[in-house]
Amino acid sequence: MRRVELVRFAAGAIVAHPMRSALTALGVVIGVAAVVMMTSIGLGAQESVTKAITGLGTNLIIVSPGSNRQRGVVSLGAGQEISITDADADAIAKQVDGVAVAAPLVAGYAQVQADGANWNTQIQGVTPDYLVARDLTIASGRMFDDADARQGREVAVLGPTVVKQLFGEDADPIGRRIRVGDVPFQVIGVLASKGQSGFGQDQDDLILGPLAAVRERVVGRKIKGDAVQSIFVKATAPEMLDTVQDGLTDLLRDRHRLREGQDDDFTVQNMASIIQAASAAIQTFTVLLAAVAAISLVVGGVGIMNIMLVAVTERTREIGLRMALGATRSDILLQFALEAITLSLGGGLIGLTLGSLGAFTIAAIAKWTTAVPAWAAPLALGFSVLVGLVFGAYPAWRAGQLDPIEALRRE
Repeated sequence: MRRVELVRFAAGAIVAHPMRSALTALGVVIGVAAVVMMTSIGLGAQESVTKAITGLGTNLIIVSPGSNRQRGVVSLGAGQEISITDADADAIAKQVDGVAVAAPLVAGYAQVQADGANWNTQIQGVTPDYLVARDLTIASGRMFDDADARQGREVAVLGPTVVKQLFGEDADPIGRRIRVGDVPFQVIGVLASKGQSGFGQDQDDLILGPLAAVRERVVGRKIKGDAVQSIFVKATAPEMLDTVQDGLTDLLRDRHRLREGQDDDFTVQNMASIIQAASAAIQTFTVLLAAVAAISLVVGGVGIMNIMLVAVTERTREIGLRMALGATRSDILLQFALEAITLSLGGGLIGLTLGSLGAFTIAAIAKWTTAVPAWAAPLALGFSVLVGLVFGAYPAWRAGQLDPIEALRRE
């Protein structure tokens, strides 16, 4: 029998029972849709986490105050007593190999006023190297320099959100004065927009000012002396991150006179390691969800096998008649296998479409990032064909093994 006729017979059998065919393929539709949705949302979450962390800057290590212990027993919690200084940052920049810049930071929130408008935002006291560490750029004006810091000038660089809230859309704030709390600052620059972070935080809602001026006049009551809240250390290359981390850890322990076996009084966070750990955790969770969703594919395959067995029983006389007219056992087997594969493949196509639409719909409603991988379509359709082949094999074999004489006698 010609293969074209086998395909026509298989398609005719599916079209002849549209409702039954649709219900048969439903398990595969649900299975494929669930796997595509779970995988897409998982990959989107991984992208969001990576974007959020890399938004802080690339090749970055963040040093912050560690957990301090009172009499070596009671932990006061991280950051309760600030243990790092801008002198530590200077030593890291000069003495640790592989360091591009080391930028100290103090920060606090303050009410900012200008021309009758006011806005509550974060004010960060930094050095000029902070732009390099955080991968920030100046859109207009300039960044303050070391001379501004030495002269104690109250100058500020604004984020685009602050400019919009205080001066309006497309305004030029360069040269104008603002009041941060009770302290007047002159605007000398505007940062280029970085938009929202992967966690939804507005990265443009901030003000940068010279470290000493902000520490002494804005957040001075919280931070004493030359202490800083963080040091942003940028390595010269990604492969230098571990070397830099080890080097600055040894340097700070030596500078803080920590004995062997004594806990660090600072915390070092390697952004690359955090990204790797977060990505690995999300990948594991995504695989777990996809594996659970794939169980419905097996259920769908069982449904196909059951319906195909029923079809073999219902069409026994048809099989006998076709075999009497010259169809071979392999022809019958191939026809029923084609029916099973067609049902499963059709369900896979519908499931792939619904899964992709579902992933983007959920992402739009929940404001998540989603990413349908390029391999989703071939993998989903390949599994669909495999399910149809595996679970349609036994019914097809049963059909091919029927005795034509006994089949013709069947009512």
